[in-house]
Amino acid sequence: VQLQAFGGGLVQPGGSLRLSCAASGSIFSINDMGWYRQAPGKQRELVAVITSGGSTNYADSVKGRFTISRDNAKNTVYLQMNSLKSEDTAVYYCNVNLKPHRYGSSRPYWGQGTQVTVSS
Repeated sequence: VQLQAFGGGLVQPGGSLRLSCAASGSIFSINDMGWYRQAPGKQRELVAVITSGGSTNYADSVKGRFTISRDNAKNTVYLQMNSLKSEDTAVYYCNVNLKPHRYGSSRPYWGQGTQVTVSS
């Protein structure tokens, strides 16, 4: 199983970015999909998560600015980030809880991380 994340970059405060993360390989089913971030000198924190049923949950710091969505046909999770602030600067990681085989258990997989820098 591989998770490939795309979409990071440099953006000015108030700007927008869209991250995507596609899961590939042996996948039987996917449960929760989410995004985490880690800023320099800080612990990794949850940004947003979306369940297989489409329910979402967000960190308080991004509510109203970020939107998480998923395309189950493409095994892909997205994070639309609007009104970006300097404090959003971090490496963003996707996290997908999935079952690789029918007769196995689900476990989380991590993407490689993509840098988001918000600066003028």
